[in-house]
Amino acid sequence: MSFLKLSGGTLYDPVHGVDGVVGDIWIENGKIVDAPKDGAGAVTIDVSGRVVMAGAVDMHCHIAGPKVNAARKMQPEQGRIGNGLTSHDAPMGSVPDILTTGYRYTGLGYTTCFDAAVTPMGARHVHHEFELVPNIDTGFYVLVGNNHLAMQYIADQDPAGLQSFLAWLINRSGAYAPKLVNPGGVEMWKQRAGGNARDLDQVIDGFEVTPRQVLQGITQAANQLELPHPVHIHCNNLGIPGNWTTTLETMRSLDGLRAHLTHIQFHSYGGTGDSDSGLESKVGPLADFVNEHPELTVDVGQVMFGPTTSMTADGPLGYFLQKLSGEKWYSCDTELESGCGISPIRYRDRNFVNALQWAIGLEWYLRVEDPWQVVMSSDHPNGGSFLAYPQIIRLLMDASYRLETLKRVNPRVLQRSSLSDLDREYTLSEIAIITRAGPARILGLRNKGHLAAGADADVVVYTPSENYETMFSWPWMVVKAGQIVVRNGEIQAPAAGKTLSVNRDFDLDRVKQIETWFSDHYSISVRNYGHGRVGADRIEVV
Repeated sequence: MSFLKLSGGTLYDPVHGVDGVVGDIWIENGKIVDAPKDGAGAVTIDVSGRVVMAGAVDMHCHIAGPKVNAARKMQPEQGRIGNGLTSHDAPMGSVPDILTTGYRYTGLGYTTCFDAAVTPMGARHVHHEFELVPNIDTGFYVLVGNNHLAMQYIADQDPAGLQSFLAWLINRSGAYAPKLVNPGGVEMWKQRAGGNARDLDQVIDGFEVTPRQVLQGITQAANQLELPHPVHIHCNNLGIPGNWTTTLETMRSLDGLRAHLTHIQFHSYGGTGDSDSGLESKVGPLADFVNEHPELTVDVGQVMFGPTTSMTADGPLGYFLQKLSGEKWYSCDTELESGCGISPIRYRDRNFVNALQWAIGLEWYLRVEDPWQVVMSSDHPNGGSFLAYPQIIRLLMDASYRLETLKRVNPRVLQRSSLSDLDREYTLSEIAIITRAGPARILGLRNKGHLAAGADADVVVYTPSENYETMFSWPWMVVKAGQIVVRNGEIQAPAAGKTLSVNRDFDLDRVKQIETWFSDHYSISVRNYGHGRVGADRIEVV
């Protein structure tokens, strides 16, 4: 196979300290390689005057599996809009089909995406969908924060058993990392209407454990397994006024362990009760804690204005949102593992709460001092569509534009947020960190997020513009695993992506115990549990 050479581009590779340096990218057999001694016959593409970055990585989105398909059924109009279209300027609903999802991510320069919440029971479904998605590598986090067997191991004070079960569960489901969603709270919601875990030391109904013990036990087990991405945490009390104290206590309870806190914007609210009278940003003390603890990372969950869909494994949250909006609502119970809540939602710029959520998200980007600790996300589609990422980039890079936008939202936000006082502007190198280099490092993906030899040949070429939203809305070229999938702004023939998963050793003597427990409690056989051999030829173990 001949070389592909991208010649004379302006390179941004923060992993290797390359910040706006003119150079060439050489590609062979799907990988970036050093410049060959003899490059004769190389296919050369002149990218001089253009910005070159690694393919972007969305480490938290909801794009596949039973929950997304339930949302498509609930709102067929949101699923149909733009489906099958590859044009970058066509409208798109908040729950597009899997083909449109792949093409539209490609159209923004994204080449790797992780679904953030999959039950082990739904893993096979997700793997089937991942086989269909074009142009992007995929992976998912498996839900375990309300898993009955995990809580039983914790109650029995059996950390070795918990560690073996966690490794077995990740292997069996073909997952990448464990996910905790409202630890204990979902189980309490499933047991009785209105149930939830409001306090980290509240005893979970039916189990002699607390959310704090679940957080600490699973995070410790994941760190001991040396997972590339140890644990992905959705804190308790999402969206509730005053929840910032729960978030801070969650961070403290991790006690120096590596962990990632997701859609942190939704967990940063001051105030009390259900009223918005005291609602305010509490990003300051939370960001200060993150700044002091380099082992912690966050993604933002930026709210953007417009209609979208709330979908979450946090069952009580789904019900809470439905009560606020009066919209239709879907809730389900996934055996002994998790739950799910889905409801339409619309964020309005003149609505005080929505506008404050928008401002709080931007505060997080601007207050975390080290860009390697904060990641761009909209919690697609919960905070808004991933198509809003270029606008978020403009808001971060252009303080004047940010201030103009702030003046158009509900004016009460000026008193309840410090956004107007923050004049920081992101550089192109910092954008490269929060959209590709940073998430790749947090996920332990050594072959992604950079442009050095050995990296996957996922490369994006942008045309510079003073309007950064325009620049990042549609790249001039996207290369996926060495194949050109966007050229001159037009989608080319799709490339096949990979599914990224993790395997870890576990105590084989524990398997019989796990299988007996399944036989006693589950409605399916353990033989039918997990991903089986679905897509085995496209699964890459990290």
